[in-house]
Amino acid sequence: MTYEEYLDEVTTLIAEKYDLSDAAAIKLVVDAQDAEFFVQHDEHKQMRTLDQAHKDAKTLYMAAQK
Repeated sequence: MTYEEYLDEVTTLIAEKYDLSDAAAIKLVVDAQDAEFFVQHDEHKQMRTLDQAHKDAKTLYMAAQK
């Protein structure tokens, strides 16, 4: 998937799995982008998988809970 599709997938997973509003999920992903969390995903297409999206969604959500 493209980088943009990957970010959309992570956002959707956060909203669905953790019962957050779309706006809250988008904020988590945008904040992660600003912190350069997704730089490697942009550079390495093999990192943009559904399994990785699930892991990243969990990582971002758990980090926001701290």
